Amino acid sequence: MTTFHIKTYGCQMNERDSETLACLLSECGYQQVEDENLADIIIFNTCSVRDQAERKALGKAGILCRLKREKPSLVIGIMGCMAQNHGDELLRQLPHLDFVAGTDCLPHIPDMVERVLETRCRMADIHREAGFPAGLDRHEEGRVCAMVSIMHGCDQFCTYCIVPHTRGREKSRPQGAIVEEVRRLADGGTREILLLGQNITAYQVSEARSRGDYDPRHSAFADLLCALQEVSGLERIRFTSPHVRYMNDHFVETVCALPKVCKCFHIPVQSGSDRILKLMHRGYTAAEYMDRIQAIRSRLPEVSFTTDVIVGFPTETEEDFLQTRRLFRDVGFDMGYIFRYSQREGTLASRTMPDDVPEDVKHERNQILLTDLEAHAALRNQTFKGRDLDVLVEGVSKRNPERWTGRTDLNRVCNFLPVDGIRPGTMARVHITRTTANSLFGEIRQD
Repeated sequence: MTTFHIKTYGCQMNERDSETLACLLSECGYQQVEDENLADIIIFNTCSVRDQAERKALGKAGILCRLKREKPSLVIGIMGCMAQNHGDELLRQLPHLDFVAGTDCLPHIPDMVERVLETRCRMADIHREAGFPAGLDRHEEGRVCAMVSIMHGCDQFCTYCIVPHTRGREKSRPQGAIVEEVRRLADGGTREILLLGQNITAYQVSEARSRGDYDPRHSAFADLLCALQEVSGLERIRFTSPHVRYMNDHFVETVCALPKVCKCFHIPVQSGSDRILKLMHRGYTAAEYMDRIQAIRSRLPEVSFTTDVIVGFPTETEEDFLQTRRLFRDVGFDMGYIFRYSQREGTLASRTMPDDVPEDVKHERNQILLTDLEAHAALRNQTFKGRDLDVLVEGVSKRNPERWTGRTDLNRVCNFLPVDGIRPGTMARVHITRTTANSLFGEIRQD
């Protein structure tokens, strides 16, 4: 049987795409393997958001030149954002590469693989689909937690971001198709879903604008959450990533009221400086961001916020950075992805703004925020010691096979010793006995 291996770089959207592709290839009779050395087909699912991600993927793909010399029948492909961004230039850059598939071409990759195997031709396809690509609702069976893509693309065009150029403009799936997909997952044992979209609170906004009935007070995403609340067997709903511009009161009231929506919200801020936010074309001020944080916090007895931030954006001064640091303190983020600014070819910032913040300054600011986050997370986690928390059991811990692991509603990793009758997908009551900055530890309550 012909075997394949998929190496994934980048975001959760890429992870989801890789899962979908694995299902499509398996349906065509190919067998997935974990060891790339045993694979007849190796596919790199790539990211272009940061320069480092592209260099990693290119470096790894380049190394396979040796493997292909030893095994000439080996098929090597590149898919995802880097494929969309560079197209057939990758075929010229990597002579041992067989195919390049853009972000809308995922459903066509099995056909591309078959053609390469049959004819040994080389090809690149980065065409755009008019609507949301079909056939992307496949999932690996038996997952307690599953990711569900509800939209692709972004219309925000932040000046630093390559996503609108690689993923395209916003395209949303119909609500009914999403609900049906989640219903099938729940029937198969999935208890938690993570809804994915680059600008998820803008779900169906582009379509409403095209129809001429867009109402900024209404949230189609909130309507979708209400529909998913009714799916039997589903315990938890998470989503990423919302944008402040579309977090209207309809959205806020809905996520706070629905019991299945987890009360941990990942809301990218990118900077605490209004000057930098304007240069980034984020579409909100620091005060408007804080207003939405407070709107959620005021409605809930307990909530957790996480974020994304960029340090060292062009012209960022020490005062700009201090404003970001103050915003971190004021919100009290429990976790954050902190990135040093990386200039991306094709973005407005790369064309019009000098990358003028020294790398050592970027690194220093990155470390300061990481230190602040870790200190806050350690203190916050200490507040859970002695409490009983509901934990969705995921299975054996990857770090310690003697322990099992799961997550709380607030997305805290919780480790515990298993007891008789425990199994993945069950909700366990865990008494927290110890905490660190990253994890909780406890014992299952059996009374």
